Amino acid sequence: MTSTETRHDLTGTVVGRLAALAAEIRTTGLPAELRKDVARRVLDLLGNSLAAHDQPSARAVTEVARNWSGAAAATGIGTGERFPAATAALVNGTLAHSMDYSDDTHLPSVLHPSASVIPAALAVGEAVGASGAAVLDAAGVGIEIVVRLGMGGYDEELGNSEFFERGQHATSICGAVGSAAAAAVLYGLEAEGIADAMGIAASFGAGLLEANRTGGTVKRTHCGWAAHSGVTSAEFARAGLTGPPTVIEGRFGFLHAFCGDRADTAKVLDGLGEHWELPGIFFKPYPCNHFTHAGIDAARALVRDGLDPADIVEIQLGVPNPVLRTIAEPPASKAAPESGYHAAFSGPFTVARALLGGSGLGVGHADFTDAAAKDPRTLELARLVTSYSDDRCDEIYPHQFSAVLRVRTRDGSWHEARVDHNRGGPANPLSDDELTMKFDLNVEGRLSPESAAEVAGTALALPAAESLDALMATVRG
Repeated sequence: MTSTETRHDLTGTVVGRLAALAAEIRTTGLPAELRKDVARRVLDLLGNSLAAHDQPSARAVTEVARNWSGAAAATGIGTGERFPAATAALVNGTLAHSMDYSDDTHLPSVLHPSASVIPAALAVGEAVGASGAAVLDAAGVGIEIVVRLGMGGYDEELGNSEFFERGQHATSICGAVGSAAAAAVLYGLEAEGIADAMGIAASFGAGLLEANRTGGTVKRTHCGWAAHSGVTSAEFARAGLTGPPTVIEGRFGFLHAFCGDRADTAKVLDGLGEHWELPGIFFKPYPCNHFTHAGIDAARALVRDGLDPADIVEIQLGVPNPVLRTIAEPPASKAAPESGYHAAFSGPFTVARALLGGSGLGVGHADFTDAAAKDPRTLELARLVTSYSDDRCDEIYPHQFSAVLRVRTRDGSWHEARVDHNRGGPANPLSDDELTMKFDLNVEGRLSPESAAEVAGTALALPAAESLDALMATVRG
């Protein structure tokens, strides 16, 4: 139901226009190519979620979720259980973000939208019996809203996200709002109700980035809480709670509160409904922080050209200046990360593993265990890495996370590889076969090859599915 109080006029407001797009997409559907794109992201997320069950964050959140009561309406991926929709979204969003592998990345906002929006859409879609196409439509428009809000906090002059400059995790902050839109669409709310859900969720999104620098596993729960907040906000709106009409652009609204005077509301609406950011969002080929990927690819290129890691005496890693704080500072801890999780945020460590051969599609889960983080040969190479700000990388950032790797060998010669276009993006895409291979690597030891093939085929066929029942049954565990 909707609120009986006097409604505010949403005409011309940012949340009103976003909600109108979401309501329109529920009626008209996404274009076929965008539905396929979202289905690929569902497959990507399911694989990463199934791989994450041994992670402390996933165990902790699932344990807490089991103590919450409510109707068993939606699947907790790999748990063998069903939970209330908001609880399932919490569990699955935490799983999705726990391995830093399913975090598709939008540039230049530097957001990971699918890890919150898709768990919210899957949970509500399963609970209400929505078709596969309806879930993909809701998730697609929710993802679009997330990245557009992120763009509202991107400062061209600064060359970086104002959210990040202030230590805020824009992925979860914006993710709660996009998740609310997706959930509200699937609950059948009209444009006013969708706007209310987003307005409510704007009060619930949160997340600080200090864990990236100094440790702690709480960041892994951010996308789960964003998904949970989104579903809960849609349920509140469904019950009659309302949000402010100027929640995005107002003096005390979303963008000004988080980004201050550097916020740019116009970017949120630029080309809305005509130009879709969705298909340009990067898939991640490696289970580590996206800032490290170009360095990995540069290392792999040098090895393919015949470089012998045993001959290396010096390594220089050039990256965009804003990236240094995440993957290179403080230098001592990045050269010798305290755990496998921290290793995934280290430029020196990831370059070293790639030089030594890595695993999976280049580097894989085996490279980020706690044992791998203590591997003497890897740490010896990582200590040789000096990270610096490269001018060309600064020019490209944040439209690409580029890198240049320069290596000096014992004979005094230098070897260089520069990567300007990230693997997994529009200029260097992953095929369906490569995404399926990534899924297979994620679920190895958890699903039989036959079951893995069934999940992959069912996920990619979602545009034609009558419901989510078949898909969620294959991943319930």
